[in-house]
Amino acid sequence: MIVGPVSTGRGEPMERIEHDSLVGPDWLANHLGEPGLCVVDASWHLPNSGRDAEHEYRAAHIPGAVFFDIDRIADTDSALPHMLPDADRFARAAGRLGIDNGTTVVVYDSLGLFSAARAWWMFRAFGHDRVAILDGGLPAWQGRGLPVEAGAVDRASARFVARFDPASVWALGDVRQNLETGRAALIDARSPERFAGIAPEPRPGLPSGHIPGSVNVPFNSVTDPDTGRVRPPHELRALFADLDDRPAVCSCGTGVTACVLAFALHRLGHDSVAVYDGSWTEWASHGGLPIDTGPGDGG
Repeated sequence: MIVGPVSTGRGEPMERIEHDSLVGPDWLANHLGEPGLCVVDASWHLPNSGRDAEHEYRAAHIPGAVFFDIDRIADTDSALPHMLPDADRFARAAGRLGIDNGTTVVVYDSLGLFSAARAWWMFRAFGHDRVAILDGGLPAWQGRGLPVEAGAVDRASARFVARFDPASVWALGDVRQNLETGRAALIDARSPERFAGIAPEPRPGLPSGHIPGSVNVPFNSVTDPDTGRVRPPHELRALFADLDDRPAVCSCGTGVTACVLAFALHRLGHDSVAVYDGSWTEWASHGGLPIDTGPGDGG
C-alpha cells in the first residue's frame, strides 16, 4: 500500500478509499528515484496490433523504469498465452528486476490502463500488496510534460519471496463447476461486440461469444474516455451496480484486461475477486463447452 499524501496529478488530493492503490503522475515525479521504489513498465499489446512493447519501452520509458514482460514472466510450458507462473518463477523474475518484499512497486503501461493491471494482479497474487498503478499510464505522464528516457534499465538484483494466494485465480474446472453452483458472478471485460458474438476474436480461429451466465463490463469503461484516468468511486460503483453480493471472477480474452476489472473492484473495497486466468481463449478452444451469444445477463 502507498502511504502518505497521494495526488491524482490533477492538483487535488485523491479521494481516500480503502485499498489505496492508485497514484498520479505528480506523486510519482515527486518520489522518483527514492530508495525502495521501483517503477515498472508492464506494457503489452494484442498480437494483431503490430506493436512491440519491449521495443517501445527501449525507445521511451519513465526514468528508471524496468520492463515487465508479461509473456516471459509466465508459465511458458502452457499452450495458453501468459498464464500465471509458479511462485518460484515469479520470485526469480521479481528479484531480477530489483524488487524485494519491501519494495513499493508502481506499474504503468503505454496505453493508459490496459496491461498494467495484469502486473498489479500478479504481484498481489504472490503476496505483494505494496503495488500501485500509475493513473493514466505513460500518456498521462507525458501529457504532464514529464521526462522519459531511452534504453534498458538494470537494477541490482534482490531477493523476493513469493507467497501464492490460490483464491486470486480460477482455473477451467472452477468455471465449469460455477455453471452448476452459481457461487460466483463471472464478469467479462471484452468488448460488447466480442461478448455478444458479433465481432471476431483477435486470435484466429477462436469463436466469439461468452460463458453462460456472464455479465459484460468492458475494461475500457473503467477509465474516463476524455482523460484516460480511472473513474472516481461513485462512477465505478455504477458500472458494477447490477452485481450481487457473490464473489466476483473476472475474465477477458487471455487474462490481461480481466485484471482491469479486478483492479476496479479492489478500488471499491471488494476483496473476494479472482481472475479466470485462461479466460475466453481457454474456454472457447476447449471442445464441448457451452458458448452463449447476445448481450447476456448484464448486457
